[in-house]
Amino acid sequence: MRGQWFIDGTWQPLEEEESNLIEQEHLNCFRGQQMQENFDMEVSKPVDGKEAVHSFKLSRNHVDWHSVDEVYLYSDATTSKIARTVTQKLGFSKASSSGTRLHRGYVEEASLEDKPSQTTHIVFVVHGIGQKMDQGRIIKNTAMMRDTARKIEEKYFCNLATHVEFLPVEWRSKLALDGDTVDSITPDKVRGLRDMLNSSAMDIMYYTSPLYRDELVKGLQQELNRLYMLFCSRNPEFEEKGGKVSIVSHSLGCVITYDIMTGWNPVRLYEQLLQKEEEDLEDRWMSYEEQRLLEELYITKQRLREIEERLHELKASTILKTPALKFKVENFFCMGSPLAVFLALRGIRPGNSGSQDHILPRTICNRLLNIFHPTDPVAYRLEPLILKHYSNISPVQIHWYNTANPLPYEHMKPSFLNPTKEPTSVTESESIPTIPSPATSPVMVRRHYGESITNIGKASILGAASIGKGLGGMLFSRFGRSSAPTSQTSETGKEGTEGEDKKPVAIHSIVGTPTFPHSSSGFLDPTLELEHRIDFELREGLVESRYWSAVTSHTAYWSSMDIALFLLTFMYKQDQEDADKSNLDPV
Repeated sequence: MRGQWFIDGTWQPLEEEESNLIEQEHLNCFRGQQMQENFDMEVSKPVDGKEAVHSFKLSRNHVDWHSVDEVYLYSDATTSKIARTVTQKLGFSKASSSGTRLHRGYVEEASLEDKPSQTTHIVFVVHGIGQKMDQGRIIKNTAMMRDTARKIEEKYFCNLATHVEFLPVEWRSKLALDGDTVDSITPDKVRGLRDMLNSSAMDIMYYTSPLYRDELVKGLQQELNRLYMLFCSRNPEFEEKGGKVSIVSHSLGCVITYDIMTGWNPVRLYEQLLQKEEEDLEDRWMSYEEQRLLEELYITKQRLREIEERLHELKASTILKTPALKFKVENFFCMGSPLAVFLALRGIRPGNSGSQDHILPRTICNRLLNIFHPTDPVAYRLEPLILKHYSNISPVQIHWYNTANPLPYEHMKPSFLNPTKEPTSVTESESIPTIPSPATSPVMVRRHYGESITNIGKASILGAASIGKGLGGMLFSRFGRSSAPTSQTSETGKEGTEGEDKKPVAIHSIVGTPTFPHSSSGFLDPTLELEHRIDFELREGLVESRYWSAVTSHTAYWSSMDIALFLLTFMYKQDQEDADKSNLDPV
């Protein structure tokens, strides 16, 4: 937004339409007159009884000029008129009582060098559920992320002549969906809570509905394309110089964005289920008449598929299929994402290759990164959907923004999440070495967070965990992860010795070695590692309550300095690598 007239004090610009009208009227009346070179920026109260030299009526306001550089805006609402009348009768001037002083031009003078760096990378920020409940929230959240990124840019990337711009994508408010049908069937008791659920969690039900799913997908797709075309029209050099586009999605927005990029449709899944049912029918016994009818049905379906394929080929030869998005996605950042759950329920299972292509082909998106807070109840990991044994490998810890000389993420080796886990493949009769091996020792010691908080119910949680892999085991793995590996093993050792001789027992005589493939260096076999890490975990605060952060963590990503540095690190690194490649002269 570009401004000409600004409000005194806050220096916020007026709406563009009103500003243009005031500017036109100002030039018509005062063109050629000189303003004071160093006029006072503070509100100077006009002399009582001083009349306005010119007045201009707007739709809801009017503007009075007391001089060329003394301009006031007044509201024409009924309450404002009454207040203005009362204060004037009490002896106050019109301007000092209810007027808002306007300034033509900003508080600081512009210079030729006062120009933002060239935008080489734009980031679309996509919201999840709850936008209907709090309209405009994604704009505020993106503004927080942008301001945080600016601080990081000034501190770490000030020597670069490039610029990353964050743009909000608000797709929910334009959708009609069911209209007010759901509101009309909502009971009146605890109406506030019900309205909150209707405005937030209902979006998940809409997306799983075959009737409204396409409307949500098309709404986000059209808004992404509209914003991209609008940005390119105002910045024509962006496309010419190979500008890049990344997407940051939150919560349900990750799932919708993923489906747009991959073109996933539930109809395909339904066709696969039908085909499986046909195969199951062939295995069971049936009468001759039933078998004959099924054969006819199979031949008819086969003929129908052939006709459909020919029709699609004819359409493809005459009409070029336009991609869903008008731009290539360089990075897809998921924050607090349930995408892994949706993929698992769609039948995605771990494979034997460590490639991202298993869930998101590199031809569609160059890099997929999953960011989450360890206590975010909505977030799930993606790496175990590619290689199963990554469920016991800890996510990459995101560096604190003020860490001195942090290790680059691509150089960080995988470390076991629970190196003291007892596998089922090791029996009591098997001999277990007592010397700690690299595979059983933690590669990277995790920080010991929230000691006083986790001690509150540690005994009961550990007792529940020892009973079995039921609810207690889930609670232990979810809320007891903060303890350092050494403290976890020592507690386990103490429990194992209770009721027996109080002799010191070696930890490794109780705990078996993990059954994960590893090399002699203690890390995973490189052939069974991911090409690039995908799961990145925020670090918890030193005195952070996990039970409280489980409630607040899902919406705490926007103002995080750690996330801002993480995003910019990946985007600036890629831009720098591409610049280096373009500068290399062919030999």
